[in-house]
Amino acid sequence: MNKPVLDPAPRTYAPHVYLLDRSVRGPACAPETLSLDALHAWLLHEATRIDNVMLMFEEFMWRCRAAGLAIDRATLHIGTLHPRVIGFSWVWNSQDRLCDEVAADANASKTEAFTRNPLSLVINEGQTIKVDLESEEGAGSAPLMRELADEGYTSYVALPLSSSHEKRNAMTLATRRPGGFPAVEKEYIRGLIDLLALHIERHIVQRIARNVADTYLGPIAGRRVLDGEIRRGDGQAIRAVVLMSDMRGFTQLADRLSGPEVTMILNAYFDRVSDAILSHGGDILKFMGDGVLAVFDQKALGEAAAANAAVKASRAALAAIDAFNENPPDGLPDPSLWHPLKIGIGLHHGEVFFGNVGGEERLDFTVIGRAVNETSRVESLCKPLGQELLLTEPVRAALSGELQTSLNAMGEHALRGVGKPVAIYSA
Repeated sequence: MNKPVLDPAPRTYAPHVYLLDRSVRGPACAPETLSLDALHAWLLHEATRIDNVMLMFEEFMWRCRAAGLAIDRATLHIGTLHPRVIGFSWVWNSQDRLCDEVAADANASKTEAFTRNPLSLVINEGQTIKVDLESEEGAGSAPLMRELADEGYTSYVALPLSSSHEKRNAMTLATRRPGGFPAVEKEYIRGLIDLLALHIERHIVQRIARNVADTYLGPIAGRRVLDGEIRRGDGQAIRAVVLMSDMRGFTQLADRLSGPEVTMILNAYFDRVSDAILSHGGDILKFMGDGVLAVFDQKALGEAAAANAAVKASRAALAAIDAFNENPPDGLPDPSLWHPLKIGIGLHHGEVFFGNVGGEERLDFTVIGRAVNETSRVESLCKPLGQELLLTEPVRAALSGELQTSLNAMGEHALRGVGKPVAIYSA
């Protein structure tokens, strides 16, 4: 999840479910009153121009209320392709007037909050579930049903939405009206939900495309590709701090371990380095064997902020590797074959071309240029200089405060392919 996790108060969510976004517009986002025909027309026209699922869903629910439909609580659930997230949900309630976007990680489907929720039968088996919360049998059928009954809800419905994926999308509705949903409204509601499902399918395709692009290209490159930068040569020159990380002794490690074991060690290394980079605003462009190439965009972050973030991210990565060495997780290969894990990080600042390169039918979105090559040369000095983190004078000059004054000068060094020796600092 690239979005920061928010405090869900005054709401609470089950374990492994995280609040990503919240709208507090309330009923003001919809007309005070409107006809069912007008609600139907809105779904066919205006709703198609809303590109945010949370805002569209929130407005849809308030428009349902304005049309007199007896819906007091609703949730929307979709599956996705994402390395950490199995699905997204949107939760609307007319009582607290909030609409939340939440994400569920892979462990959420194993919790009792999901397995004992009627929603699991909808998502896994495609069932439609109707629960009479005014009866003791219905209220006692699941922990959530008891909670809703105690809050005054009288009826709960969970139904599948059309989906081309193995795991079905779903929507739930609940009402406080005595006797549940009026029979005359059920047909209207079903027809409206069928229209809403078409919008949801469109948003799912777009979200999955963004997730895949972000996962394999990074958020910046992924966004540019989806915006249409897919021709060879498309891109732009940017000024950035370039980070290159490399694992020490990888060749020998690969000789001692099997392929799956090497992958386990690499993933542990990449996890810690990439988390540090992403949490400090960097963009990872490529995993190259045992190397990581990332940039901190000066235009997006600011010159000093980009340099500061790159140094902080590098130090965080090194600290994470140290913690990993001190307490290796269970399940890894025999430590005598790889421990301790050592890495080197080089930082350099300059102009790079950020865009598409490659063959006509197979492109790569990456950075190229002298600054990239020079960063590689700087990183290669880590081993002979006995340092874990080295940076060049342009990066040092852009740093602020203690980050600059805490550096140690390592002298000037010749970099292969660079005419003049370059001043190098350890951090």
